[in-house]
Amino acid sequence: MKYFFLIFLIQLSCVQVFAQEDSIPPRKEVDTTAMRRMPRRLGPKEKEKEPEPEEVTIRDYKIISYARDTTFLDTTLTIQKEYKYNYLRKDDFELMPFSNVGKPYNKLGVDFKSNNLYPEMGAIALHSNYFEKEDIKYYNVATPMSDLFFKTTFEQGQLLDASLAFNTSRRLNFSIAYKGFRSLGKYQYNQSESGNFRTTTNYVTENGRYSLRAHIAAQDIENIENGGLVDEEGQFESGDSEFSNRVKIDVRFSDANSKILGKRYYLDHLYKLIRKEKDSSSQEKTSLGIGHQFNYETKYYAFNQTSANAYYGNNFISSIEDRASLKTMYNQVNAEFYNATLGRLQGNVSLYNYNYFFNSILIDGNGVEIPSRLKGEEIAIGAEYEKRIKGFQLKAMAKYNLTGDLGGNQMNASASYKLNDKHKLAVSAYGSSKMPNFNFLLYQSDYENYNWSNLSNFEKEQVYGLRFDFESQIWGHLSMSYETVDNYTYFGQDPLQAIEEGMENATIRPLQENNVLNHTKIKYAKEFKLGGFALNNTVMYQNVSQANQVLNVPELVTRNTLYFSSEVFKKAMFMQTGITLKYFSEYNMDAYNSLLGEFYLQNDQKLGSFPMLDFFINAKIQQTRIYLKAEHFNTLFSSEPNYYSAPNYPYRDFVIRFGLVWNFFS
Repeated sequence: MKYFFLIFLIQLSCVQVFAQEDSIPPRKEVDTTAMRRMPRRLGPKEKEKEPEPEEVTIRDYKIISYARDTTFLDTTLTIQKEYKYNYLRKDDFELMPFSNVGKPYNKLGVDFKSNNLYPEMGAIALHSNYFEKEDIKYYNVATPMSDLFFKTTFEQGQLLDASLAFNTSRRLNFSIAYKGFRSLGKYQYNQSESGNFRTTTNYVTENGRYSLRAHIAAQDIENIENGGLVDEEGQFESGDSEFSNRVKIDVRFSDANSKILGKRYYLDHLYKLIRKEKDSSSQEKTSLGIGHQFNYETKYYAFNQTSANAYYGNNFISSIEDRASLKTMYNQVNAEFYNATLGRLQGNVSLYNYNYFFNSILIDGNGVEIPSRLKGEEIAIGAEYEKRIKGFQLKAMAKYNLTGDLGGNQMNASASYKLNDKHKLAVSAYGSSKMPNFNFLLYQSDYENYNWSNLSNFEKEQVYGLRFDFESQIWGHLSMSYETVDNYTYFGQDPLQAIEEGMENATIRPLQENNVLNHTKIKYAKEFKLGGFALNNTVMYQNVSQANQVLNVPELVTRNTLYFSSEVFKKAMFMQTGITLKYFSEYNMDAYNSLLGEFYLQNDQKLGSFPMLDFFINAKIQQTRIYLKAEHFNTLFSSEPNYYSAPNYPYRDFVIRFGLVWNFFS
């Protein structure tokens, strides 16, 4: 019956898509210069001709990033679109998903480069679907445009991400979007759901002197936490047919859940005091402006459990109700000078207010008081520079914290050179110094061992890195990075406490490595084509040099896709079908702690070294892309399952999922 429904849905989509007009609506414009001319007297057989409307193309639907990089809507069907057709809507090559949609992603690769001068709240494992300010897109569209993303989930739920962009004039654009999903999951007490609302504004005055962009985001992410499997060897790895229905497998918790709720108000505007244009051109030659950035965000993380469990150690009260809250406000005032010859230079001063708090003051067993909040303000100065010189693109930024305990400094510099239309070189250097996230510095819980205050004990994490990129349409894409990290901070088992079997999570604490560690990553991607066939390959090698085993990543990660592309049905449809293999070498994979919403270091169990095979059929009809995938189908031939996303958390079994991405224009 479910396959009948699938066929019906695809046929219905095809009928509706064919019913659309193939072209984007034309934009009607009047030639005002022609209207000023004296009308010519028409002959008796001549008819007055109306000006032809200017045709609107897909390039008139612009998408603007936080960094002000502008792209246009892409409705093509490529293998890269296949890689991004997932819960995150981005390539997850360096991530390992859990069995259910909306659950954490374990790391297969690391990148220590930071875009923020200050710590984040924490519960990082649960933030994969949280839209930060850098993730918000702004729009400049010719006509109203909508984007609809749909994909099935795992039992009793769906995933939908819908957005609408429109304008009241060419200079004033709006967008509204909502991403929501629910998935019950294949295992007991594994449900997840979320809602992400975003709305944006993008405005430029007619004379170009004043520009503004703003957004509001309201998000909530909820997960029922089952704590992982209790007997993975006997009930999962044994391959016993009795447990082929995963609901029958015993899990650790039946009464625990976590939640993240956040609201953000963002504004970025600039007024140009001086603005000069080149003769006979609207291109700007010189400008001087003042700008202001404002960001106010409230967020909280909660973990609730009806009855305390010895898995996390001793408890103060029987019912667990942990909650951490963070309120931040960021204001930046800047002065920006631009010259077509000299480039763009900006100087800025910023004020950052933070209030990270709990609802009580705690006295531990040793009589040490653990405070209820971290509150203060930080003042920083910074500068940015950008210049394009023929084929060269130069960018640099630096920030330095003048007052406060959390921030340190931040520096990024990059230079790229376009050799020709097919080859591009880029090199970048970066460095940062800041305190670890707030939940490393202060945490309170109804479990005794999950209470600490480390603001005076921990040092700032210091990161320095160098990266090289070579992009070629002929030779492929090669990237190499080398990073050094000092005072690396992580969660792990307390080395001073005895660990009892089955209670590994009772001694989890934030730890800081005093020795410098070095991380090297080499990543190469190349596609080979022969007729309608193609082989797309991505390979990543990593090496960590460290005095103590505190950072674990797989040495090798690879993804290889063999697929076929062709026009079918008299070129009415474009189709791609193929098989993707993903594999990573065995390593000490990080374990997941659902109380903190964080991964922690473990060096007792090596996981990995298993293949993940997916079969897909994708099709494009006008502006609609249809996706059908048989995920991890090689488990049909596995008698002894050994695939995990983290210790005690199996990866997903074979499943068929489908969906579509549909763009509308009006």
